[in-house]
Amino acid sequence: MGKEFIMKHVTFAAIVALAFLALPAVGSAQISFELGLGGGYVMPTGDYKGTGAEYFDGVNYGLANGFGVHAKTRLGLVGLNLTGEIGYAFLSNDGTVSSGGTVEVKHQILSLKVGPEFRFGIPAVPVTPYLGLNVALNIFSGSTTFQGVSNVSSGTKDMAGATRLGIGGTVGVKVLSFDVAVHYNLHNLTGKSWTGGDNRIDTYTSLNDDKDPAYAPLDNKHVVKDPRTIQTLAITVSYMFGI
Repeated sequence: MGKEFIMKHVTFAAIVALAFLALPAVGSAQISFELGLGGGYVMPTGDYKGTGAEYFDGVNYGLANGFGVHAKTRLGLVGLNLTGEIGYAFLSNDGTVSSGGTVEVKHQILSLKVGPEFRFGIPAVPVTPYLGLNVALNIFSGSTTFQGVSNVSSGTKDMAGATRLGIGGTVGVKVLSFDVAVHYNLHNLTGKSWTGGDNRIDTYTSLNDDKDPAYAPLDNKHVVKDPRTIQTLAITVSYMFGI
């Protein structure tokens, strides 16, 4: 487990290093630099969305729409931007379990992203559309609150932190100093894993995006049948300023 964790961070660091080592090759080109702050609406998709009851049943993560904040840097070259971003997303949901009681799940994702943006200038118009790609280091945290459900004691259980490498794509437009964009994020491209023992509560105290190796139909302790993919869509607005 420790070796995988180190390899993820080494891979991400290598990508960042390569991006900045490429800068001398374009040193003679016209360069601009911007910083920005923003926020947006975050929507879980696929296995990441659902209901609190579905999360308790091990079907998906049961999360509803949330919000996020971010800071962004943009290094502008000829026809191309190199970008870096740090973002924090908050998602939650709750629901009633079929056997009785309620479940509330909360997740937070800290994302560190780097990648290129390919911009398409429109002459004499202060509007610049662009397409972006990124690789991301995603750090997950969260908790689940149980009240009156079977097989799990009532109370709030924290989820152990987890790190995954992901990828993403962006379609955006910069209008004057405002940047409006739609993002797709695949947060756990690599590193899916299962951590747990022989208790139902173990399902919820780790990210557990791989299947439970002890899963069996009608087993009340091991309920996650399949690996789960963590994806989000986000609509963001940023204010960018040059320095």
